[in-house]
Amino acid sequence: MACADVDMVVYEDDDALSRPGQSMQPLIQYYQATEVIPDEEGPLHKLLQKQPAVLGCLQIVSGLFSFGLGILFAATQDMKQSLFTLFRISHLTGVLFIVAGFLSNLLSKYPALLSVSRNINCGCIIVAAFATCLISIDLARWNPENDLHLRMEVLELCVLGLEVLLSVILCVWYFKETCAKSP
Repeated sequence: MACADVDMVVYEDDDALSRPGQSMQPLIQYYQATEVIPDEEGPLHKLLQKQPAVLGCLQIVSGLFSFGLGILFAATQDMKQSLFTLFRISHLTGVLFIVAGFLSNLLSKYPALLSVSRNINCGCIIVAAFATCLISIDLARWNPENDLHLRMEVLELCVLGLEVLLSVILCVWYFKETCAKSP
């Protein structure tokens, strides 16, 4: 709650009811500040106005979806059928994006995590690019008997696209904030 030591103007209600023999006292009094004092801006004020926590929540949700899709692949597909399952790409990207989302959410309380969050998001982009290459190799070896699994890999490719978009946006914001902080 804000606290200020400024002069206040007292306004009184002029429509007070008066009875004969009673003194006229106002029924309502309220105070209004005569000077507005601006709030102090925090260390990441401009960045936090862009709401990186919302994008962080989207990263967490897409990471959980990727991780769940990885569990589904691990339970239903043989290890040698695809590179996607062999390297556990979905598990890795899911966990990385969950961590990146949590760090983006923690920035409002812990501004010192800016560089860590930026680096994790850059790492997520690199891992997602590697995962995209592996999924593309699997899709190039399309086999009609694995049609359902390959369609799920296309779904994972779309989720990776969303995750990369979120990480790129956050990285750009973080790099701008880092450049603005350094003299």
